[in-house]
Amino acid sequence: MIFDRNGKKEVIALLGAGSMGTAIVRRIAAGRKILLGDISEKNLERAAHDFRYSGYDVETMIVNALEKDSIEAFAQKASSLGTVKYFIDTAGASPNQAKPEHILALDMVGTGYAVDAFGKVMANGGAGLIVSSQTGYMYPIPYETELEILGTPTEKLMDLPIIKEVAMQRSGLAYMIAKRVNQLQAQKAAATTWKERRARINTISPGVIVTPLAYDEFAAAGEGYQQMVDASAAERCGTSDEIAEAGAFLLGEHAGFITGTDLLIDGGVIAAIRTGTYKLHG
Repeated sequence: MIFDRNGKKEVIALLGAGSMGTAIVRRIAAGRKILLGDISEKNLERAAHDFRYSGYDVETMIVNALEKDSIEAFAQKASSLGTVKYFIDTAGASPNQAKPEHILALDMVGTGYAVDAFGKVMANGGAGLIVSSQTGYMYPIPYETELEILGTPTEKLMDLPIIKEVAMQRSGLAYMIAKRVNQLQAQKAAATTWKERRARINTISPGVIVTPLAYDEFAAAGEGYQQMVDASAAERCGTSDEIAEAGAFLLGEHAGFITGTDLLIDGGVIAAIRTGTYKLHG
């Protein structure tokens, strides 16, 4: 049976077929073509099955988000399917899953390659979204260093002093700094390459969100996460559906005047840290 005879569908590309990314896509995918990219064939099969059995038009592609060529091939694949209207990047590794080198290569450099690649194929009026993290607010980076980051090409980011001398010290620091760099990457793209295509790009920074990936963090550092949740104004964890609502807004027409910015969605954790009602440890 043919569910949709529209032959000129806008394309949504998702890099990282996890629960937050797929939840965002589901909000905006009706009548559009979905392209899922992930390094795990199992993740792709599961996500594609769920989309297809919900009536969505979906294709998949194995993508290694550590490799520039693989990411660029993903962007070209999206472009070959139609007008690329939306790009969402959720690919990443958490602090208790990987060493600093891997986190920085995937969450920082890989994200930069994706922003660069999709900046070449986005449609006029298109929108992109990078899923960063509340941790991007937890390690203050001096303004001069942020300017240095903004002026550094993606392939040179690993050579920066803050990366070699600070981020490499431990996985938690690597993750915090990589996520702040994600926010800066969106700012830079919004003002340069994405601007040239009249496309928008923003980041969202989730707090403690319950996902399958998060369970690895809870198992390794559950007490710290519990303290963070208890100190927040919301006094609870968030859900992928709540992130999806915010993501769909930033990608949609009602956010047409928003680009190069970050939306913090953390239930008040960063507010608690900044006001001293919660002290970050480690």
